[in-house]
Amino acid sequence: MTTDSETMKAIRTELSRIEEDCIHSGKAQFNAAVRWGHYHLWLGLPSAILSAAAGAAFIKSHGEIAGAMTMLAALLTSLMTFLKPSERASAHKTAGDQYLALRNDARVFREIRIDHTCDDQAAIDSMDEFTKRRNELNQASAPFSRKDFEKARAGIEVGEATHQVDKE
Repeated sequence: MTTDSETMKAIRTELSRIEEDCIHSGKAQFNAAVRWGHYHLWLGLPSAILSAAAGAAFIKSHGEIAGAMTMLAALLTSLMTFLKPSERASAHKTAGDQYLALRNDARVFREIRIDHTCDDQAAIDSMDEFTKRRNELNQASAPFSRKDFEKARAGIEVGEATHQVDKE
């Protein structure tokens, strides 16, 4: 087993690319999850408050105000039903978790396992599995906005995705 062969160097480089892709995609997915979570609150909370207030206004014979509140509550509820922000937030968080799991698995393989358990062919086979997982995640994950990605990149650049041990 030659751990410093050209093949092993190429595999380590590709694993580092997978890790980098996963860090950026994972953080962008988490940013999208937070954004959709905010949409859920911004639509749901006013909808619930307006519904309750409209009911109270009807009781107090303020029909026009109650009608306007009811229309607005119905609009917000319709947006919640159509956009499904809670479901989107959950899907983005799940994708973020999967990207970070893949990143961690690739890092452990690159840093530890590759030197102790693999010949060139076994390393290639493992790298192929990591590549396949990344491609499947890319295809299955909900798209995130450019703003989510840029926020992720900015956070990564200031060290948000770096473990303390790696900073030393």
